[in-house]
Amino acid sequence: MAASELDSHANSKKKKRRMIIIVLFTLVSGMIALGLGIWYCRKKRCLKGDHSEKEDLELPLYNLVTIINATNNFSVENKLGEGGFGPVYKGELEGGQEIAVKRLSKDSIQGVNEFKNEVLLISKLQHRNLVRLIGCCIQGEEMMLVYEYMQNKSLHSFIFDETKSKLLDWQNRFDIILDFGMARIFRGDQLEARTKRVVGTYGYMSPEYVVDGHFSVKSDVFSYGVLVLEIISGKKNRGFCHPVHEHNLLGHAWRLWSEDKCIELVDDSIRDDSASAQDIIRCIHVGLLCVQKGSEQRPTMSSVLLMLSSETALLPNPQPPGFYIERGPIQDHSSYSEKESRLSNDVTITLLEGR
Repeated sequence: MAASELDSHANSKKKKRRMIIIVLFTLVSGMIALGLGIWYCRKKRCLKGDHSEKEDLELPLYNLVTIINATNNFSVENKLGEGGFGPVYKGELEGGQEIAVKRLSKDSIQGVNEFKNEVLLISKLQHRNLVRLIGCCIQGEEMMLVYEYMQNKSLHSFIFDETKSKLLDWQNRFDIILDFGMARIFRGDQLEARTKRVVGTYGYMSPEYVVDGHFSVKSDVFSYGVLVLEIISGKKNRGFCHPVHEHNLLGHAWRLWSEDKCIELVDDSIRDDSASAQDIIRCIHVGLLCVQKGSEQRPTMSSVLLMLSSETALLPNPQPPGFYIERGPIQDHSSYSEKESRLSNDVTITLLEGR
């Protein structure tokens, strides 16, 4: 082969190699540029999302370092207890404000969006008889609720304690019952809704909410009725134990009502109070109306307040309550109990403590 032909062949190979390198370089550069563009867009979207989260929550978002410093790095000495949400720690912010921090349990399946929804729900339940939610922390895997610290403990710590319950005479208890207006968790034009995730405290949740995820203002009425009966009796609905029957507090109250012995439901510490027995019986009557099994049977809160504040208001006869069997064999008149037992893996317990 002539030298000129060899040179021409070599030049041709060099051109092809150069062309391949240029094409590869262009493709790689394009892919890098595309990757950077996608990364930038996602980062911008995340930043925008974080900003919108802050606006949506309408609550102070605390930095994780601030919470760690406030709780002494979640020390055992600062731990107040543990509930369905997770451990609760006492803390103190730099300004001296005492707080209670509920830290989401590590083994919880609750995601960030579900947590945000729960924060929004609780933030709308502000009331002077509820512990005030003052902020939250969402950082990395950490999700926490920040409440004001209750120096004088909760209402539960008084009404369910034999010694402290004596500090609450009938007039104090009645004032609490009358004042504990239901905080609305719905929009002004929203009367009911449905959810696939049941969030609440066992013993206070209405049957239709636990079984079907259907909640409404009547669900709040049910919870209120349970609270009324607990305040009057000094006994917890869930975990109530009676030597004669298998009913919880609701069933016990219904049983006494049916036997015309409802005065026996009253807490011993106020039974000898100078209060009118008729007033107490009226409150028990209202409580039973609120915990009726069918949501359509329960009164509205405006009707409840009228019944409590007016002696002339006529009260209808209550029907059997929902969820009033908790121990022993399932009976026909408690059709919800079997369904309730199957919901243990689907229910998140969130305790809203009273002041």
